[in-house]
Amino acid sequence: MDADIYREPLPDVRRWRRPPWASSRPTTRGFGDRFIPNRGDRMNMNIAEALLNIPRKDESTEEVSPSRAAYRKLLSDTMLQGRTRVFSFSNRPRSPLKSSLEAPTPTHIQPARKRRQIPQAPEKTLDAPDIVGDDRFNVLDWGNKNVLSIALDDKVYLWNAADGSTTELVTVPESSAPITSVSWAPDGRHIAIGQCNSIVELYDVTTKKLLRTLAGIHQGPVGSLAWNNNHLLTTGGAHGAIINNDVRIQSHAVRSYHGHDDVICGLKWSSCGKHLASGGADKLLNIWDVSRSSPLHRFSNHTSTVRAVAWCPFKDNLLASGGGETYHCIKFWNVSAGTCLKSVETGSEVCGLLWSKHERELLSSHGPEKNQIAVWKYPSMTKIAELTGHSSSVLYMTQSPDGCQVASASSDETLKLWQINEKSTEKKAPKSPHMGPTNMYSYIR
Repeated sequence: MDADIYREPLPDVRRWRRPPWASSRPTTRGFGDRFIPNRGDRMNMNIAEALLNIPRKDESTEEVSPSRAAYRKLLSDTMLQGRTRVFSFSNRPRSPLKSSLEAPTPTHIQPARKRRQIPQAPEKTLDAPDIVGDDRFNVLDWGNKNVLSIALDDKVYLWNAADGSTTELVTVPESSAPITSVSWAPDGRHIAIGQCNSIVELYDVTTKKLLRTLAGIHQGPVGSLAWNNNHLLTTGGAHGAIINNDVRIQSHAVRSYHGHDDVICGLKWSSCGKHLASGGADKLLNIWDVSRSSPLHRFSNHTSTVRAVAWCPFKDNLLASGGGETYHCIKFWNVSAGTCLKSVETGSEVCGLLWSKHERELLSSHGPEKNQIAVWKYPSMTKIAELTGHSSSVLYMTQSPDGCQVASASSDETLKLWQINEKSTEKKAPKSPHMGPTNMYSYIR
């Protein structure tokens, strides 16, 4: 055979044209993705639906079981959900459809918070005859067992807030009068009593028994007391000495802090038990570390007696302090950085400070001319309430264990109880006892 019959001329490449379906022009029928072209009518959902429902060839002669038929119907309903297109390349995405397999989620509408009303009048007023009106002393405290203690000259009285009963705990000798300070231990069972003759006594209030006497540690009145835990009691004296006393051992004075040269008017341990704040008549505010005898910080911004000190319960390194007669300011301190954050003018002497246990609020008690308790919103320091009723300086102020009531006492010889927060009906789990860095036992021997 002739080989030329197998030879055919090659096509002219120059005359070859691109087929219409390969056109590079964008279609005007839709806007596809940059990487996924718009396939237009090539995505036929009718065929897709048929493929899901029409039995295969190997099954066409077999009878489909009810369970398999139900499965296919469920698969079709779940995948297509009544739509004719699974993928849709358009400008606006479809809103997601909720699967029929998911249970409907109930809608919870939070009720609007009721605005809190603080009564302007005291809930109760009690007589406090012969109370000592001295801003160097601290003769009012409220224990964790809901018992209020108050020193009236040479006597200490206990008022049970649960049943309203009043009992006399002790009468000290005339040489020890007046009583200058009282402070409950965290267990609410033991109480420390500072006296004018530099002696501190510890009592068990259940048995009214004197447990021990701490003597020889101060000169003059002991006006400030602060418990770090159930066995470490810190005492502040008239000559600037601050002593840590371990009440379990015979040689109770375990550490002393030296940084003041005048009366200690205010003492408070932080909630973590690591830092102590002390304010004095020398216009100084000192911050102490539990393990050091020299001040961690020494603040001299106040220009009069620093009587009021209060640690913030929701921020460990935040401390508030209040000035005396000629310096009517509340100052806020960052103890970690050693800086003053804010100073707020109050218009009158600041005698006491308390942080609320329920709200981000600060309570302050004042002297002339206002003689009131003010409630401030923190951190804006907007005054939201003024509680008036005392006719002289509100020198003493303390808070109930549940944080709902505040007690105030004045040299007008009255003790007033104020309702600051509504009592909650919910039962809260009891907090574990404070474990300070030196707390190995939680009782007094």
